[in-house]
Amino acid sequence: MSTNKSTRIESIDILRGLVMVIMALDHARAYFHYGALFGNPTDLDTTTPFLFFTRFITHYCAPVFVFLAGTSAFLYGNKKTKKELSKFLFTRGIWLILLELVVNNIIWTFDFSYSLNILQVIWAIGLSMVFLSLIIYVPKKLSLLIGILLVAGHNLLDGIITQGSDPASIVWYIFHQDMFLPLSPTKMVVFHYPALPWIGTIILGYHFGNLYKKEFDASFRKKWLLNLGFGAIILFIVLRATNSYGNLLPWSIQKDGTYTFLSFINVTKYPPSLLFLLITIGPSLLFLYAIETIKNKITDFFLVFGRVPLFYYFAHVLVIHTLALGVHVLLGGEWQDLILRAQDFTNPKLLDYGYSLLVVYSVWILTILFLYPFCKKYMQYKANNKDKWWLSYL
Repeated sequence: MSTNKSTRIESIDILRGLVMVIMALDHARAYFHYGALFGNPTDLDTTTPFLFFTRFITHYCAPVFVFLAGTSAFLYGNKKTKKELSKFLFTRGIWLILLELVVNNIIWTFDFSYSLNILQVIWAIGLSMVFLSLIIYVPKKLSLLIGILLVAGHNLLDGIITQGSDPASIVWYIFHQDMFLPLSPTKMVVFHYPALPWIGTIILGYHFGNLYKKEFDASFRKKWLLNLGFGAIILFIVLRATNSYGNLLPWSIQKDGTYTFLSFINVTKYPPSLLFLLITIGPSLLFLYAIETIKNKITDFFLVFGRVPLFYYFAHVLVIHTLALGVHVLLGGEWQDLILRAQDFTNPKLLDYGYSLLVVYSVWILTILFLYPFCKKYMQYKANNKDKWWLSYL
């Protein structure tokens, strides 16, 4: 085995690995929990605190994933010319969009007719990379301002709602409005990750990469991490407490203190509101502060997943969906029930499908343990074959 030492920044990969492990919990819930195909785990009228937490903790996955994609782009660009970085971001962005449309939809639905096309986080990252490939040519201060305006200002557009399938409406769904768009009785496109705030997030992540340049003083970086992390949390509390701005739905007093607290932190993900991004990115920066000089078996565990994110993403969804189908068949169900098509959103056979949260957590843990050795082998392969350019796309 080669003894090549990775030049990657471990704390960033550990954070990415942690949120990706947590991501699998949400997807295990989506395929295994009772009512998950139709219910909303953050609906305060029907949820429980444990179910709400199971969903809320996974809110950290997408924003951290997108934010760190920008950071990784910056660090990659330190070794490239701006033209080379732009070409890489553009081509990798297009590649991710194609993977979402062609591969990811199959893994999520097992429907080779593509009747249900869901544009999710891989799509959002791909489209954001395409825009970032152009924005890196903009002067630094201006591009930073663009990122801040997209993240902080996009909620001003929440009042613009459209329902059509005309080109202008579709453009709006792509950039700002979460939409389930039926194309026919058997075809549907789900615009689940409107791109505008995600583009802003990847831009801010790109500028955040400045803190990890080799010449940047580590103690100064830690001060920035503390200030930015606590600043984001404080801004979240102030804006949320006053119900003044930054989220589609306000919080309100509930039946008891626990549910009132759940209402307070129940922020909008589709598209990610300013408050959603503040309460996810802020604590993540504090985690980076805390983990920077820590190295042990636990951090090594998360590091593995953080260094093979795309491989892990597709693998864990495939494993969880396959397990769900297999368990359903073993318990007497029909395998066709877990082939998810557009019309299945009205399929009464799936209304009673699902299992307890204990099953969900068990599937989550088993999936992570099963995938760990495969991810580790692939991580080692990538580390020992840095000369293979195509690995940077996988």
